[in-house]
Amino acid sequence: MLRSRRSDYFAAAVLVAPFIAIFGWMFIYPTIQMVQLSFTKSPLIGAGEWIGFDNYVRMFEDRLFWTAVWNTAYFVLLTVIPGTAVALGIALMVSRLKGWTQSLILAMFFLPYILPVTVVHLIWDWMLNLQFGIAQYLIEPLAGKRVNVWRTTPWFMPMAALLTIWWTNGFSILLFLAGLRNIPRELYEAAQLDGGTRWQIFSKITWPLIWPVTALCLTIQLILQLKIFDQVYLFAQGGRTNATMVLVQYIYEQAFQKNAGGYAATIAVALFVIVVVASVLNYQFLRARDLGK
Repeated sequence: MLRSRRSDYFAAAVLVAPFIAIFGWMFIYPTIQMVQLSFTKSPLIGAGEWIGFDNYVRMFEDRLFWTAVWNTAYFVLLTVIPGTAVALGIALMVSRLKGWTQSLILAMFFLPYILPVTVVHLIWDWMLNLQFGIAQYLIEPLAGKRVNVWRTTPWFMPMAALLTIWWTNGFSILLFLAGLRNIPRELYEAAQLDGGTRWQIFSKITWPLIWPVTALCLTIQLILQLKIFDQVYLFAQGGRTNATMVLVQYIYEQAFQKNAGGYAATIAVALFVIVVVASVLNYQFLRARDLGK
């Protein structure tokens, strides 16, 4: 028994060791280096002077940092829950289709997900062009005039959130479809025989059984959208970049444009803490909901 258990432990260690080694080399070691760098006044590459907590004091007094925090949080509010809700709604509609029709419609929704961000930028920049963009025909009746959304601060984040939902929702739709297909059809048939309405069937059967997938989508989207950079950076070029600054963009600016590696590492540590705290709180909230059932 003892020899067999030791053999199992050894086999498990051998199988897990490559992952631990790669994880430590690719994530833990760079994270430790980043934290150490945050206590220095150094360029992006090269040694620097140890200054203790001065970078952190500067960060908390930096108005642009807090602007970036607010813009990131605002973007998360505009994308995570609305995007997940839209993905669930689309998945529910697509799940009612059959055969090649379902495959075709699903491919249409998933296609944007595989596009690179530069292509997404070109598509939406053309659609929202002030002079000939087709989306301006929808904006003009709402605003009373054509709006250059990428140069108008109140419009910037909502439009960036809209294109992000359009771009990234394909993956969430696939997850929801997989979850919906795992729900036994007998439950729906029994509910229909009992005279259940569509809302009752959704609220009593579909929603509780699809909740684990919903929690997964919310967590994935939360982590991804906290690290928003590409869309905001590309569309803000030539405009008021400080007004639309997000955290990763601010890190990029400090590190690669101003060569302030120490201060960029400090902001990166703050973002890392925000992602960890938000993920833990999200997990605890979702877990509490499951326990409360």
